[in-house]
Amino acid sequence: MMKMMMMMMKQCESSSLMSPRALAFFFILLYVCVASPAGASESETLLKLKDSLQNTDGLTTWKPSTSPCTAQKPNWMGIRCDGRGRVWALQLENLGLKGEINVGLLQDLPDLRTIGFMNNSFEGPLPDLRKIIGLKTVYLTGNKFSGTIPSDWFTGMSSLKKLHMANNQFTGEIPKSLAGLDKLVELSIEGNKFEGKIPDFRQPRLTIFNVSNNKLEGEIPKSLRKLDASSFAGNEELCGGPLKACSTPSKKPATWIIVLIVIAVIVAIIAIVALLVFLLGRRKKSSESSVEAPPPSTATVQNRSVQKEPEHQASAPGSPENSIKGGNGKKGEQSLKLSFVRDDRERFDMQDLLRASAEVLGSGCFGSSYKAALLTGPVMVVKRYKQMNNVGREEFIEHMRRIGRLGHPNLLPLVAYYYKKEEKLLISDHVLNGSLAAHLHGNQTLDHPSLDWPTRLKIVKGVAHGLRYLYTELPSLVAPHGHLKSSNVLLNESYEPLITDYGLIPVVNQEHAHTLMVAYKSPEYMQSKRVTKKTDVWSFGVLILEILTGKLPTNFLQQGKGSEEDLASWVNSVPREEWFSQVFDTGMGAGKSSEGEMLKLLKIGLECCEGEVEKRLDLKEVVERIEELKERDNPGDSDFFSTCASEGDMTKIVG
Repeated sequence: MMKMMMMMMKQCESSSLMSPRALAFFFILLYVCVASPAGASESETLLKLKDSLQNTDGLTTWKPSTSPCTAQKPNWMGIRCDGRGRVWALQLENLGLKGEINVGLLQDLPDLRTIGFMNNSFEGPLPDLRKIIGLKTVYLTGNKFSGTIPSDWFTGMSSLKKLHMANNQFTGEIPKSLAGLDKLVELSIEGNKFEGKIPDFRQPRLTIFNVSNNKLEGEIPKSLRKLDASSFAGNEELCGGPLKACSTPSKKPATWIIVLIVIAVIVAIIAIVALLVFLLGRRKKSSESSVEAPPPSTATVQNRSVQKEPEHQASAPGSPENSIKGGNGKKGEQSLKLSFVRDDRERFDMQDLLRASAEVLGSGCFGSSYKAALLTGPVMVVKRYKQMNNVGREEFIEHMRRIGRLGHPNLLPLVAYYYKKEEKLLISDHVLNGSLAAHLHGNQTLDHPSLDWPTRLKIVKGVAHGLRYLYTELPSLVAPHGHLKSSNVLLNESYEPLITDYGLIPVVNQEHAHTLMVAYKSPEYMQSKRVTKKTDVWSFGVLILEILTGKLPTNFLQQGKGSEEDLASWVNSVPREEWFSQVFDTGMGAGKSSEGEMLKLLKIGLECCEGEVEKRLDLKEVVERIEELKERDNPGDSDFFSTCASEGDMTKIVG
């Protein structure tokens, strides 16, 4: 090809003029020769990147014998592919990776738009990501990057929309070039050591902005004053907007004012000395006259002994108050302070909880839960966690603030938390109707009958909506819930579901998470020790089957050891003609008019439990199909087995 080009060039030299058509053909040929080798093999580029890093044991699927993408489906862990089968995103998070990120190699991925290296162990200065043309999203939170970032560093990165660099060790001022990125919608740089003033960010679509826990100072720019105070917390020298008002500098007092102040102080000192001399003289005379005074009567002495104040009694060493305080005096009092993450709740402190009437609600895999009825009226639930002592204070506080900002009708909001190195307390509202698990597996009575079909369908739809919200608001988490099960779904007075215990994977000790949390009982983790974006879908599928069958999933009882037959396998083992008599919970009381919709939901649950991640439904499709379900069948859906699924479709689904 190159010889042909040289011959064409010689011919061009021999002729005084090249026709436009020949010129166009020449440049097309030149592009093919030059461009093709550069994008020849994305797999080679990624394997070179893997070789340049340390601690890459988690990248087991990165093999020379396979391709990173097959159409839109990724074959390698942490890879996202576009419709042409090209790599557009790297999400290598929570892998303990070390070394230097080779930006030169990343330049060889022409369609790369998203980079995610969150929660690894990278060190040193910020990589020069400016070299990657068209980069839109950068996630570098939770590493050890350090040093100052030049003011013009981000100039030219006009496509950048999301930048997350929280919990690193950056110093110096916030680069002013960030304020010039017109498309920027998310900026998260909290938990660093940035100092100086905040640049004037005027991007109209800037929805996430967090500079908390740095060393910033001065007045918050006018364009940012409507943001929540949590976006700026932990910067003692910041003021204005949602924080304390900035103090106006006082003028230097005139000399005559200073003279008057000095004179007034001298006069005051003289007056105090004169008063002391007068009082000492009176005391001397009083003591001389008291020598001749008669002794007090016995009745007077007895009266004084009755009025004597009782001495303070210390708490017993084993009392709950003493164990929570962790000491006496001011230090103990300060350690009792609760941190609130919501502004729409009445404020109280640990002493209020200790004085409240309390009862133990239960003991889960993480610890005990307590119901506390405050003297002022509100009833709260306090959950105690001892499996979070590996996470740092700043990282824990920031994650709790992030959880506290969430708000959805199907999420139980976090109200406050208590931080102590050895244990943590998470505080939320008490929900009257208790957990879904209690309604499904408890003893039904006249006061608490079994849940009927319309109520169970409403619960499934509410959980689906809550999960969709978590996936939208917590995109950096591989499993935004991570611990979905019936005991973590509460029911309010109208039996609307409230999901709880969500978003805890980043703060739970990994050794405990692998043993206790639902996400780590999924087929993909049992087979390849990995959690994916579809792991919560699997948990949701198990929950759907539990709701429809009324049976407790056996693999949850095995405490991390798995089970040879899970709920989905059991359902598939029952002949289809016996599903209504053997599979569905008879307590639902559904009639013939609802059988078709019930079977549709059962099929969705089974497809969510698909063992192969690539074949499993994604959350978006699950929610869309659930939203289409109704309490009663359509007139044309009477023969569900013939119209909705073939026999092969219904029997091939294996959990």
